[in-house]
Amino acid sequence: MKGQPKAPRVIDALIPILFLIVLLVINIQIFGTDSLSGSNQMVLIISAAVAGSIAVFKLGISWESLQDGIIKSISSAMSAILILFLIGALAGTWLLSGIVPAMIYYGLKVLSPEIFLFAACFISAVVSVATGSSWTTVATVGVALLGIGKALGFEEGIIAGSIISGAYFGDKMSPLSDTTNLAPAMAGTDLFTHIRYMAKTTVPTIIITLILFLIIGLNYETAGSVEEVRAISDVISGKFNITGWLFVVPVVVILMIVNKVPAIPALLVGALLGGVFAVVFQPEIIAAIAAETGSYLYLGFKAVMMALYGEIQIVTDNDVVNELLVTGGMGGMLNTIWLIICAMVLGGIMEESGMLRVLAEAVIKKVHSVGSLIASTAATCMFFNVTTSDQYLAILVPGRMYADVYRKRGLKPENLSRTLEDSATVTSVLVPWNTCGATQASVLGVATLTYAPYCFFNIISPFMTILYGYLKIGIHYYEPEEELV
Repeated sequence: MKGQPKAPRVIDALIPILFLIVLLVINIQIFGTDSLSGSNQMVLIISAAVAGSIAVFKLGISWESLQDGIIKSISSAMSAILILFLIGALAGTWLLSGIVPAMIYYGLKVLSPEIFLFAACFISAVVSVATGSSWTTVATVGVALLGIGKALGFEEGIIAGSIISGAYFGDKMSPLSDTTNLAPAMAGTDLFTHIRYMAKTTVPTIIITLILFLIIGLNYETAGSVEEVRAISDVISGKFNITGWLFVVPVVVILMIVNKVPAIPALLVGALLGGVFAVVFQPEIIAAIAAETGSYLYLGFKAVMMALYGEIQIVTDNDVVNELLVTGGMGGMLNTIWLIICAMVLGGIMEESGMLRVLAEAVIKKVHSVGSLIASTAATCMFFNVTTSDQYLAILVPGRMYADVYRKRGLKPENLSRTLEDSATVTSVLVPWNTCGATQASVLGVATLTYAPYCFFNIISPFMTILYGYLKIGIHYYEPEEELV
C-alpha cells in the first residue's frame, strides 16, 4: 500500500525552475529570437518532465494526479486561447478593411519637427494600439522615425527610447496584444477588466513620459524634412480607401467593451464587421488578396476568409509599408498558444505537486502588506525577465505563483494581472539578452544599454504600480460574500 505523498521542500521546487532558467539561457544563445518558434516550448516540456520526475519518484505523487493537474491548468487557459484566436482573426480583417492602415495614416499626421520626440512616442503608441505588437511597430514605423530623428539632429538613443516607450504602451493596452491577453489569463480575470484596471497606472505613466519627451525635445534645434513619414502616409492613402467610416468598427467594439460585453463575442463581432467593411470599402484589396477571377461576392468571401485564418500581406512599392501591412490571422497565433499550453503543462505539475505553493510561501513569509506583495510580484517578474530571457515566461511563472496568494489576501485578480504587465511586459526590452531587448537593438541598430535610459515609460511603469500598491490607490478587494464563493 502506497504511503501519503510527501510535501515538497523549497529545494525540490527550485530544481525544475533552475533547470528551466539554465536551459533557456542556452536556448537563447543558440536560437536567438527564433527560440519562440518551438525551442522554448520544448524547454518548457523538458522542464515539466524534470518537475514530474521529482513529484513521482521523490514525493510519491501519482502520475494520474499530475495529469489531472495538467488538464486543469490547460483548461484555465482555454478562454485566453479562444481570445487569441479571435484576435488573430480580427487583426486580419482590420488590415484587409483598411481600419489599421487608417489608424496608422492619421497617427502619422500628428508628426511635427518642433515636437519630434513627443510625436514619435505618440505615433508609436497609436500604431502599437492598432496592431497590438510592439515588435511590428518598432520594425516598421520605428525604423522610419529613427532615420528622421537622426536627420533632425537627435541622438539615436533618445529617439529609440521614445519609439520603444510608445510601442510598449500599445503592447500593454491593446486588446490585440498577446501579453495583454496572457496576463489576465494567468491571474484569473477577463481581458477588458484587466485593460480598464491597468489604465489607472498606465495612463499617468504615458502622460509623464510624453511630458518628459516634450521638455527634452523643445531643447533641441529641430529643422529638416519629414518627407519619409509623409511618403508612408501617401502610400497608405494610395493603396487603401481611407475614410472616417472605417472607424465605425472600432467604435462599435469600444462601445461593447464599455457596456461590459464579454471579450469573445465582442472580438468576434469586431472581426466579422471588419470583413464586411473590407468588402464595402476595399474592392481593389479584395481582388489582390483573392488573386483570381470571379464574382465580387465570391472574391470577397475568399479574401475575408483568408484574412480570418491565415497570413495576408498588402504589397506596395514601399518596403517599410510592406512590413507593416502584414498579418497572420488565427494561424499567426499558434506559436503563442503553443507556448501557453507548454507553460500550462509545467505550471500544472508545479501546482499539483505543491511546488509553486512552497515557492510562493517562501516569498510571502517576508510580505506583510499589500504594497510589499505587489513589490514582490514586480521584482519576481523582473527577475524572470533577466533570468529566462523571455517576457512570456516572466508573466506565466509569477502569474501561476501568486494567483492563489492574491486571492487569499482578498485581492481581486486584476490587481495581479496589472502588476504582471506593469513589470514583466515593459521591462523585457531593457534586458540586452532578453528576446525583446535583443530584437529591438538589432532592428533599430541601437544597443540596448544605449536606449534603455530613455525608455521612460518602461522604467516608470513598475515603480508606478509599486507606488500604487503602497499607497493603496485603486486596490480592488473582494466583497466578503465574493470571498466565500
